[in-house]
Amino acid sequence: MKKLIDTLKNIWSIEELRNRIIFTIALLFVYRVGTHIVLPGINPNLLSDTAGQDGLLGMLNMFAGGAFSNASIFALGIMPYISASIAMQLAQIAIPSIQKMQKEESGRKKVQMYTRYLTVVVTLFQAIGYITFLRTQNGPAIMADNFLWMISTVIILVTGTLFVMWMGEKITDKGIGNGTSLLIMAGIIARFPQNLVAEFQKTASGGAGKGLLIFLIEIALMIVVIMAIILLSQAVRRIPINYARRMVGGASSAADVAGNRDFIPLKVNSAGVMPIIFAQAIMFIPSMFSSFAPSPDSWIAKLSDYTSLGYNAIYAIMVIAFTYLYTAIIMNPQQMADDLKRNNGFIPGVKPGSDTSNFIGTVLDRITLPGAIFLAVIGIMPGIAALLGVTQGFAQFYGGTSMLIAVQVILDTLQQIESHLLMRHYDGLMDTGRMGGRQPRTAPTGI
Repeated sequence: MKKLIDTLKNIWSIEELRNRIIFTIALLFVYRVGTHIVLPGINPNLLSDTAGQDGLLGMLNMFAGGAFSNASIFALGIMPYISASIAMQLAQIAIPSIQKMQKEESGRKKVQMYTRYLTVVVTLFQAIGYITFLRTQNGPAIMADNFLWMISTVIILVTGTLFVMWMGEKITDKGIGNGTSLLIMAGIIARFPQNLVAEFQKTASGGAGKGLLIFLIEIALMIVVIMAIILLSQAVRRIPINYARRMVGGASSAADVAGNRDFIPLKVNSAGVMPIIFAQAIMFIPSMFSSFAPSPDSWIAKLSDYTSLGYNAIYAIMVIAFTYLYTAIIMNPQQMADDLKRNNGFIPGVKPGSDTSNFIGTVLDRITLPGAIFLAVIGIMPGIAALLGVTQGFAQFYGGTSMLIAVQVILDTLQQIESHLLMRHYDGLMDTGRMGGRQPRTAPTGI
């Protein structure tokens, strides 16, 4: 406890870090307030409690922190910006000119500008779709459904998304952590207390002693899942690298001492949460046609049930496949080998060039398989929890997108706080040294 108090004092004593944390909390507070401001022309008392709670809409509502079902000015949240960012990442692979722009500072600014423009376009289409959703699910809540209301609502939704995007960028620049990820995490965590209370009330109905025991077991299992996610997020395979000795005036350069070994850190889960998001998006397609199913026992109806065996089997396979696909997109062994060669680095026992590229690719394939399987298991945990009787809202915190995003964002934010502490010669957040997944020195820039 004393260690924690001393660490908090050290954090507060650093003026820059203190200001960054206060700035971040202030913008997160503004975001949470905005999620409860209802769109003009909407009667909040007539909104349906079940609208947007299932399927793809349920995931959007989760990412928006409940703003989607609240018909808030931030109803679309940060998702249009994320969609535009993913589209630009894929464009970098397909379009060489964009990939070239990304290597220069001025080019990166242009790519960021294009991403913002694309966000506006995506938000316009999603705003029109959201208005259609409101008319279908919450028609009575619209007090004046006319053309003027539709135009004003589209403008407000687009402005709200751009304001959320601006807050995310400001948090990244002047706050602590990744702003976009923190906004998503804030929406996810905000739903936890309500779901926790609902789960406690459900278990308590089974009897005072028995219900409390079941609830404590559920909490213990959730802690185990969180520990497993941390292990998955932080696990790395370090490939040792050496640098050739450079001779300056007949003597070794002080900056390149022979025998000083660095590492290429290859994460076991390089793809992060993206495979689960992609797999969920595809698995939501059957739910769109489930209403046309001839009976609840038909195959399309079962594929719409996230607790069914067929759903979870297909979902797990897709997570594994998307993990390999996304890892191949973001990790380039050939570029790593070229960067090593350019910096006079080499892997002991491996020839530079194509041999190094093949070696890195082989290691990456081997560590990706257990990481992909582990990620698939984490992805189907909410379905297993719901099948065992956990309420739907609380089951989402047993893994899946919600918990993966929350844990990874918290770890990233804590690592940034630790970096500020270590730069000013304070102790880190861990008694055993730096937080896992961070090395004192890494491979050359670009790896």
